[in-house]
Amino acid sequence: MKTFAFIAAALVAPVLAAPAPRPIPINKRAGPVKEDSYIIKLKDGVSVDSHLAQFTGSSDSQNTEVVYKYDDVFNGYAGVIKGPMLDSIRSSPDVEFIQADTIYNINWEEGDESLASREIHNQKLPNLAERGANGEGIDIYGLDTGILTTHTCFGGRATWGATFGQGYKDSDGNGHGTHTAGTAAGTGFGLATAAKVIAVKVCSDAGQCAGSDIVAGIEYVVKQAGSSGRPSIATMSLGGEGDAAIDAATSAAITRGIHFTVAAGNDNHDASGDSPARVAAANTIGAVDISNRKASFSNFGSVVDVWALGVNVLSAWNTSNSATNTISGTSMATPHVAGIVAVVLGNRGQMKPAELSAALLKNAKPLVIGVPSGTTNLLAQVW
Repeated sequence: MKTFAFIAAALVAPVLAAPAPRPIPINKRAGPVKEDSYIIKLKDGVSVDSHLAQFTGSSDSQNTEVVYKYDDVFNGYAGVIKGPMLDSIRSSPDVEFIQADTIYNINWEEGDESLASREIHNQKLPNLAERGANGEGIDIYGLDTGILTTHTCFGGRATWGATFGQGYKDSDGNGHGTHTAGTAAGTGFGLATAAKVIAVKVCSDAGQCAGSDIVAGIEYVVKQAGSSGRPSIATMSLGGEGDAAIDAATSAAITRGIHFTVAAGNDNHDASGDSPARVAAANTIGAVDISNRKASFSNFGSVVDVWALGVNVLSAWNTSNSATNTISGTSMATPHVAGIVAVVLGNRGQMKPAELSAALLKNAKPLVIGVPSGTTNLLAQVW
């Protein structure tokens, strides 16, 4: 009888509601972020449109603007999201992570033109009689401040690809992007003097780069390279403290066959916590001076793959079609290696990113001095 009473009581007892899901924490790095802007990565298999449709028409969605939908580098979106709407998204079972939209600053040091080398640092191009020895047939995408495409050093090989950033103009109002493009492929400055260079502007003329714009730029490269079928390199002389969205986008693009060269950074610290420098499949580049000594500013650590010249680098500038400037930074070393990669791909044909990265290490020379323990001393070389 007692057993029956217990069962009956259980049957009529009110059903307790399942506990509400705990809101997903927002990843936020130290430093500036874009106000009320977030990058949301959804779980695999979740439709972005279906996810967003849950909130359409609600009062919470009135102050929300979706700026980007991502479907190549990862499954997600970015936009301005405020108040209750942000709380609703954080509680959604669709969401893998939410990243505050970090603002990175491009930085470099003024160089000394009197000390700038007029020769390509420690490079001898092999097999120059071969058709692709200078990067012919290869596309280099510069994710940066843009490129002065009319600069004479490009000889008509530079084009404007796309601009990502609210209010940004289709021009390089900074100079950094033109300089890095010239270092990779400019006649008189770079190795890949037959490669095509495509401007992907993801940074403002003031040198500020929002994470959501960088991810959109990476996605653009993946789509364009897929359409063209040409071997493609993305060079990113930007970054900073770890960012899950940029890491995920970079890693995904590499799995799609894009070769990445990324800057180690200019804070003279271990880059293992920095993005995209810490992406294992990317080629992370440190900076040396003309004597192959580690630059005083260059980051270091096990994530650095190879080193290249990054002190007193002469290259094209944005102020006229013949302008030059001499500056220093891992930003300058990174496109140097992009040029090497373009030359190798031009000579040898398309390679998988992992295959090329392994060959880059195999053919580099142990010439770099002044590196801390646990950091490679390999100087990048053409082979």
